[in-house]
Amino acid sequence: MTDFLISPFVEFAFMRRALAGCLALALGATPVGVFLLLRRMSLMGDAMSHAVLPGAALGYLAFGLSLGAMTVGGIVAGLVVGFAAGLVTRASVLKEDASLAAFYLVSLAAGVMIVSLRGRNLDLLHVLFGSVLALDDASLLLIASIASVTLVCLAVLFRPLVMECFDPAFLRGVSRWSPVAHYGFLMLVVINLVSGFHALGTLMAVGIMILPSAAARLWAKGLPMLLLLAVLFALGSSASGLLLSFHADVPAGPAIVLVCGLVYFLSLLAAPGGLLAGRLPVRHHLESCPCPPPAPATERRAQAGRASGPIPNPPPHPLPTRTP
Repeated sequence: MTDFLISPFVEFAFMRRALAGCLALALGATPVGVFLLLRRMSLMGDAMSHAVLPGAALGYLAFGLSLGAMTVGGIVAGLVVGFAAGLVTRASVLKEDASLAAFYLVSLAAGVMIVSLRGRNLDLLHVLFGSVLALDDASLLLIASIASVTLVCLAVLFRPLVMECFDPAFLRGVSRWSPVAHYGFLMLVVINLVSGFHALGTLMAVGIMILPSAAARLWAKGLPMLLLLAVLFALGSSASGLLLSFHADVPAGPAIVLVCGLVYFLSLLAAPGGLLAGRLPVRHHLESCPCPPPAPATERRAQAGRASGPIPNPPPHPLPTRTP
């Protein structure tokens, strides 16, 4: 069992790099996914993950598999799509989901078309599905840096982000931090999707953000426990997915996302907020008591009166006498 679980990470440097990259993604991207879930914008993460593809593809077309060019291109493309979708929502009758869906489809098609101009399917698969087992030192440093920046920004913007999740109108009315929290959070989503794009690809970068967050939401009732459980689920799923990829000789990125999905479905069945929790009979601790049911209040007062007997009248107070 020890050889099965530990030996791949001890013997092979690429497995250690992959585990370190997944650790950074779990610490940085998963808390962002928790806030996306609380804001009911989970599908926005999926749309934005495809929105970074044209920029990364342009960087790839111009400079090849250059880490800096693809990163900058992905960040610029994601921000452009996010701001454009918001502008369309404010200036037209379309809702935010419709504008994001339109930009998502156009971005995905444009990105695939740009990558295919290079002419090799291997490069297209690398961009779409990533290669977590091929992370080099530069990619690992980039992912770790983005995770560190994300944690610092979340610590600074924690209260405004929480308020915007539950009552954005109140935050806009009482604080000047509302636009900072909104656009700062959009920036965090984009850079973490670019970070996940290098490891898991554009099609699966959002998986490590949303699936552990959704699974943790079924178990936790408070925000601190929700964040902690989401990160732990992401870490466990990443390590399990890497081991599955190593021993079963399957792609690492899809294996990690499939393990995240397995954790979600198990939580959906067994968690207190899952499907079976409302169908199981709930027995309270007083239901199994053999004691008879309590008597009504009027009967209890009558029984108390019979047990204690009649209440004696108090002695009369003597009237004060007036002396002549």
